[in-house]
Amino acid sequence: QRFLQILATEFDIDRKAVDKAVAAVQQAGDDSRERAKAERALRQALQPPRVRLLAQLNALPEGFLFLVDLREELLSWSRDDLALAALERDLLSLLTSWFDVGFLELRRITWDSPASLLEKMIAYEAVHPITGWGDLKNRLSSDRRCFAFFHPRMASEPLIIVQVALVNGIADNVQTLLDETAPVLDPHITDTAIFYSISNAHDGLSGISFGNFLIKRVVDELASEFKNLKTFATLSPIPGFQRWLDRKLSDSDQDVEAEWLTATERKALASAAGTGKEPASLKTLLQTPDWSQKPELVKALKHPLMRLCARYLVKEKRDSLTVLDPVARFHLANGARIERLNWSGDTSTKGLAQSAGMMVNYLYKLNDIEANHEAYRGEGKVTTSSVIRSLLKT
Repeated sequence: QRFLQILATEFDIDRKAVDKAVAAVQQAGDDSRERAKAERALRQALQPPRVRLLAQLNALPEGFLFLVDLREELLSWSRDDLALAALERDLLSLLTSWFDVGFLELRRITWDSPASLLEKMIAYEAVHPITGWGDLKNRLSSDRRCFAFFHPRMASEPLIIVQVALVNGIADNVQTLLDETAPVLDPHITDTAIFYSISNAHDGLSGISFGNFLIKRVVDELASEFKNLKTFATLSPIPGFQRWLDRKLSDSDQDVEAEWLTATERKALASAAGTGKEPASLKTLLQTPDWSQKPELVKALKHPLMRLCARYLVKEKRDSLTVLDPVARFHLANGARIERLNWSGDTSTKGLAQSAGMMVNYLYKLNDIEANHEAYRGEGKVTTSSVIRSLLKT
């Protein structure tokens, strides 16, 4: 960290040189030749000496991976340090300029892949942790497929790992999907590919675009191998829902329950809470220990939570064009539509904490992928199924 502090502070831009270059641009006026010369000098003055040093590190063996790991460290250290934050942005700019997504190679991971790669698959799994070698073998069985994207500069390091289950019908529960005791299906008689885990293996590459059609590449690979597959969908977490809902319910300037819950729902919540009268606090009920094991609470909470979750996924935006939920952003940008919400889709402790146990299916219809992508990227339009639209209306 001391080295990075020196790099950030003592190898920063020369502010006097920048001021001089800016003055030269202004003095050049309408003289095209002089202005072009002054602009080149300004661009050079705006590039800190540390950028050239970092570029030289990239030329070393494993230099690219070193810089990716270095940025991962910087992301945590730079939150409260403006100098380190500037260094992190320089490194992000360099990595982005070197990262041509056209070079990404798609490879299948199998049980026969090198042990070092299998160990990385276990270590990098961020969605549904792999509990051991038995769990890993189950995820690599004949009715499963696992793919990873690699970059030539990091040939032995997977960048994104995609796990797929070949099943019949769109899956609605991840515990069932990952059940090690379930019978192995003949993949040639299945009709649906379920993408249930997509993990970014390196935090140091966060913020760098991998392109908007990564999933389509995997879909094309699966469709080529299995002509019987008719449906391509995900079973995805909703990591930001509970955090968003808690924030809304704690907002003293907005009475969410009065605005967003129907009178019937508020009455049902009051009855389930045992108060016998309104108001009943949605937040309090969700904080009830083991609420998911109490049928009367589950019944009262199910419909309002599914409606609120549909609202969160479709209408809550980070800005005018991008939705708030990070997983939704990824799939919508890749051309999917929001197909279905699944109550009790993930009953693990993590699933209950982040989304009240709900999961969502994103559907990839081959003929609609590019149109959905363009609608989302260009207009911020979120394509949804009639099931989701009905939740938004009620």
